[in-house]
Amino acid sequence: MPIYLLAVLIFVFLILVVSNIKIIPQSNAVIIERLGTYLSTWQTGLHVKVPFIDRVANRVSLKERVMDFPPQPVITKDNVTMKIDTVVYIQITDPKLYTYGVENPMLAIENLSATTLRNIIGELDLDATLTSRDVINTKMRAILDEATDPWGIKVNRVEVKNIMPPEAIREAMEKQMRAERERREKILIAEGQKQSEILVAEGQKQARILEAEAQKQAMILQAEAEKEAKARKAEGEAEAILKVQKATADGLKMIKEAQVDEAVIKLRSLETMEKAANGQATKIIVPADFQNLAGIVGAISELKK
Repeated sequence: MPIYLLAVLIFVFLILVVSNIKIIPQSNAVIIERLGTYLSTWQTGLHVKVPFIDRVANRVSLKERVMDFPPQPVITKDNVTMKIDTVVYIQITDPKLYTYGVENPMLAIENLSATTLRNIIGELDLDATLTSRDVINTKMRAILDEATDPWGIKVNRVEVKNIMPPEAIREAMEKQMRAERERREKILIAEGQKQSEILVAEGQKQARILEAEAQKQAMILQAEAEKEAKARKAEGEAEAILKVQKATADGLKMIKEAQVDEAVIKLRSLETMEKAANGQATKIIVPADFQNLAGIVGAISELKK
């Protein structure tokens, strides 16, 4: 055999060997068939297949995928037609089932998602559809995950992206929302005025209470002051009476100690009468005892001589 022919054979062999060496990257899998029959699933790493006997049937990405389906027309329980746009998050868990389970798995999931969505919305009315996104998401995820399990696909999450009611329904909803906002605004204004009037009334009430309390305290203080003044006045009068009584008692005591007789007393009475006569009085009533005063005065005059 010529050398160049041997070299060609070796070169072809090397090409065949190198071309049949496969490196599987991370998060990927390869389905290998031998003579048209499933052989194995290659995971991450280095692999070699037999030339002309083994072939790569499918390359599968194990990463999570986001499938944004076009809006689907649905009819609610109260016969309102609308369109709903959903997003489905899926992940391939079994490359073999994904390859051999169903023809065109993505199209199958899309159709399954549309029919499931129609069935769920058909049990809800318009208001429930607009306010029950979490319920719709949960039900769709459970149904799709169960249905796609034989296909080697796991549905991680389903999200309702958009709900698009008809134009007439949207206009009616906008009018209803506008009326609701106006109603809430009026209620808030009325509540604010009510609270303001209540606060003003409470303030006036507190002011009147404080004013009445102040008047009460003033009257109490005035009464206490008048009482104290009367007490002081009575105390002064009592003290004056005591002083007068004491002076009278002292005078009587002095008279008693001086041993003044009846003639001196009558003479003092006469002097008092003389002082009274010097005033505006025109009549003086002389007691009967004063008839003997002349003799007493004459006797006193004799004594002075």
